Amino acid sequence: MNILVTGAAGYIGSVVAEELIKEGHSVIALDNLQQGRCQAIYSEATFVQIDLADKEGLKKVVNNYSIEAVMHLAAETSVGFSMSDPQRYFTSNVVYGLNLLEAMLEYGVRKMVFSSSAAVYGEPDQIPITEEAPEKPANAYGESKLLFEKILAWYGKAYNLKHISLRYFNAAGATMRLGEDHRPETHLIPNVLKVALGQLPCVEVFGIDYPTPDRSCIRDYIHVVDIAQAHVLALNSLNGHCARIYNLGNGEGFSVLEVVQAAREVTGAEIPVWITGRRVGDPAILVASSKRISTELGWKPKYPDLKEIIATAWEWHKRHPNGYEV
Repeated sequence: MNILVTGAAGYIGSVVAEELIKEGHSVIALDNLQQGRCQAIYSEATFVQIDLADKEGLKKVVNNYSIEAVMHLAAETSVGFSMSDPQRYFTSNVVYGLNLLEAMLEYGVRKMVFSSSAAVYGEPDQIPITEEAPEKPANAYGESKLLFEKILAWYGKAYNLKHISLRYFNAAGATMRLGEDHRPETHLIPNVLKVALGQLPCVEVFGIDYPTPDRSCIRDYIHVVDIAQAHVLALNSLNGHCARIYNLGNGEGFSVLEVVQAAREVTGAEIPVWITGRRVGDPAILVASSKRISTELGWKPKYPDLKEIIATAWEWHKRHPNGYEV
């Protein structure tokens, strides 16, 4: 199939493109390179630099490359920034997503796998979080993802758009050639590894007064390859499903201090921590249940072990201490 991958120069999008090509698909890799890295574009993909704000440009891409399905990963993703600039997030994640849907409908493309977020749940009432949990986003980022999911549901009813949304928390790890390179970096594991590389003095831990075994927050970490393979499974299932939502979870969560200790064991570095106060709105535990996608699509994480996840990231960061920059 000819598959359009938006956000294909980003951390997850680049690995999704890699997995699709391994499966024999032709990938048209779309990115505006505002946050993505051109070095992350898979060599066998066809790269098109374009912004989702460009409605006519999107239509030309869909038409010229005979697109048959879309993997939509392009998004503004920082939770904190979404609270200070919600307009930017609703514009990028909702309005520009509508531009993409318009281009798809005009040229008869009726399949989309949407990279959503478990942030749609907000602070959950029960752990692990199932797809039946109430959706009550606590930030503009989660709200923007939920709004686009609702749009997909209406487009499915009105225009026969087949769609699957994947909700997950923290992508982690790396492949041999693709890794995590955000500017600025806000994710825990790459920042822990920056300390191991001597690029940061310590890891900042936001609160150790939570009702968890070691008093630090517990989060769900999923290897980026497992996430990418879930996208491929979702695409393959669209012939049978017309509308579905799946959580992706690792099966268990890991605390901040567990991540730091695992990184110490993997890297052999001391990795000092600096304890600060809680961040407003940080729940004690966020872990998603993947029972539905496991039962229906047969998805199972290949990298459930925390140290193995960190080890793949460590190998990439050692080879790319400055990210994709030479």
